Amino acid sequence: MTALNLTLTGAEVLLPDQGITRADLSLADGVIQSDHTGRSVDLSGYLVLPGIIDLHGDGFERHIAPRRGAMKQMEEGILSVEAELAANGITTAVLAQFHSWEGGVRGPKFAGQVFDAIASVKDRVVTDLMPQLRFETHMLDDYAGLPERIAKWQVPYVVFNDHLPHDRLAEGRKPPRLTGQALKAGRNPDVHFEMLLSMHARTAEVPGALDDLCTVLAEQGVRMGSHDDTTAQTRADWRARGAQIAEFPETPEAAEAARAAGDYIILGSPNVVRGGSHKGNASALDLIAMGYCDALASDYHYPSPRRAALMLAKSGLIDLAGAWALVSSGPARVLGLRDRGTLAHGQRADLVILDAETHRVAATLAGGRVSYMAGDIAARFVG
Repeated sequence: MTALNLTLTGAEVLLPDQGITRADLSLADGVIQSDHTGRSVDLSGYLVLPGIIDLHGDGFERHIAPRRGAMKQMEEGILSVEAELAANGITTAVLAQFHSWEGGVRGPKFAGQVFDAIASVKDRVVTDLMPQLRFETHMLDDYAGLPERIAKWQVPYVVFNDHLPHDRLAEGRKPPRLTGQALKAGRNPDVHFEMLLSMHARTAEVPGALDDLCTVLAEQGVRMGSHDDTTAQTRADWRARGAQIAEFPETPEAAEAARAAGDYIILGSPNVVRGGSHKGNASALDLIAMGYCDALASDYHYPSPRRAALMLAKSGLIDLAGAWALVSSGPARVLGLRDRGTLAHGQRADLVILDAETHRVAATLAGGRVSYMAGDIAARFVG
């Protein structure tokens, strides 16, 4: 697929160390050029910003399994996901797939199918799709062979979760919605409850198993993170294992500990858009104000990174350059992607073009190729 060779003129462009300024932006061979190249396209009335890098999103689940049992066209589902990503200005997307006792679309077997589908469509999409494995730490019987499966699936990024309802299980009580959860997983509710109790009973074995697993994954070069840290000690434990990314810390204490140690902190952009956590955890706005954020992720809603960055800039909490960095250059640093995240010369031509008045996405380009374009802007490119 051929990248565009042209120069964008007349737009307000977010450039490194300059902020928003009226400037020409030239693209060729999939990268930002220093000199004028190709034909000119007048983008007066538009903003040109670095493409959004989404560090963690599971909103794709509704595409690959719109209804229970309707999972036959996995590749078509991933292609549909890419269309939504592009329409929301996302040029690099981490698809966060569970490997969980919850079963169904979050079960181990389904995870393998998702990763195989991502790999199979990689050459047919414009958006850079990256798989992430979200592994439930209490699935002790699944540890054996997991590093080999991760390598086979070409997964570069693993995050560890523990979603067991430990408080209720410790009291021998069934958690809420257990029956519905069991049916989604294709299990008898009583069998499902016994499985949860069994995993909870082996909690003491988990830290040692994690130490060994993380050592192997680190040797494989896998990037690792924790999820929903609540205390400074929890963050320190994960850091000691090599998991230097803190996804969605639930308390200021955990976020402060991550920042003090130089770990990366990812917050949820829906938390910003909503003005707070839907679960009553720490407010992303408060953590950002304290300097405890390196990147915003879509979490479960792909329009939110763009909306969150624009809302932050409008609020005056940080300027547009700082706010947009949380969805572009910040995520690039977290993932170690040195070739993207800004519109500097030599960087990948990943960019999103917004209508300057409405801030709607007019076009998205990834590697200099169009992944999304709609409305009046198309006539300017075609002309």
